[in-house]
Amino acid sequence: MKISKIEVGMLKCNCYLLEKDNKCLLIDPGDEDEKIINFIKDYKILGILITHHHFDHIGALKKLEEKFHYPVYSYDNLEEGRLNIGPFSLEVLFTKGHSKDSVSYYFKEEKVMFVGDFVFKTTIGRCDLEGGNFQEMLSSIKKIKQYPKEITLYPGHGEKTTLDFEIQNNPYFKSL
Repeated sequence: MKISKIEVGMLKCNCYLLEKDNKCLLIDPGDEDEKIINFIKDYKILGILITHHHFDHIGALKKLEEKFHYPVYSYDNLEEGRLNIGPFSLEVLFTKGHSKDSVSYYFKEEKVMFVGDFVFKTTIGRCDLEGGNFQEMLSSIKKIKQYPKEITLYPGHGEKTTLDFEIQNNPYFKSL
């Protein structure tokens, strides 16, 4: 699976394009709809995955829905567990804490997880915004620590990291 990152908006949200067998998924189209449209114009998009509904992660979603009518997958219409979309096989995990609708997407075969604003390199997403809950965040951290340590984590902002690195260096992971 090829992973491309498009930084969008004032808050530099990571919008990801996943490509496998000439089919694609888009994750978190946060802003700058024309920039995203120009980037994806030559790809066959099967759907859009949303990690949570904060403005910086869905700012371009409405325009993309209106223009292309892609299916949208988010907390509102998903259940935890396996999900297959074309050639993509993934696991949906509810990782509440930063928001009440936070979802992470784990691609076991590729050993990657898209975590939105749940985890950043050496820290976690804010829990003091509306819908945030620190106790739920701690439960989500305990949940993710059960996964293979070699997983690469792709956050909603900033650089990627690994689960092992976070277990070793993130104070929120070390405290559990």
